[in-house]
Amino acid sequence: MRTFPAARKPGPAVVIAALALLLGGCEYTYDDGRNQPGPVEAEATRVPGPVFTRDPLQNDPVSEADVAAWVARTLPDTGEQALHAGAGLVAAGEVRTETTPELGTGTYALALACRSQRRVTFTVRSESLTLVDLGLRCGVNRENVIYLSAKTALSIRVEARTGANYAYRLRRL
Repeated sequence: MRTFPAARKPGPAVVIAALALLLGGCEYTYDDGRNQPGPVEAEATRVPGPVFTRDPLQNDPVSEADVAAWVARTLPDTGEQALHAGAGLVAAGEVRTETTPELGTGTYALALACRSQRRVTFTVRSESLTLVDLGLRCGVNRENVIYLSAKTALSIRVEARTGANYAYRLRRL
């Protein structure tokens, strides 16, 4: 007579794996009555809005006659007195330097803006220090805080590789 070995019981790991597979697809849900659908209202079909891409012409410089309107939109009046402001049009490769009147000791805010296809470089110096040296991406305004420890006039230098509009406004904080 032939005898067969006794069947072994599955190990605990096999039982746990079998239960995990068996119960893995189960989900318990219940209805407590709070999510009863109300009357269905017809909703108008929405047409997706147009996808706007960046308009490269929006960064082209405006003419000298339109600079004042561009500055009014770009650096709106905050109601605080501007101690010195400047704006204009620079040609490709041109460097323009302007000097402020002598400013007293204190903290100032310098707002910078430009309009061009490329960056415009702003360099602001006191008699002994470079306070701001910034290649500004046009279309983005920037405000820098400057502290002057002595009376001094500031030199504001604007440089562009392509034609550009620039604007700045200096006010005391």
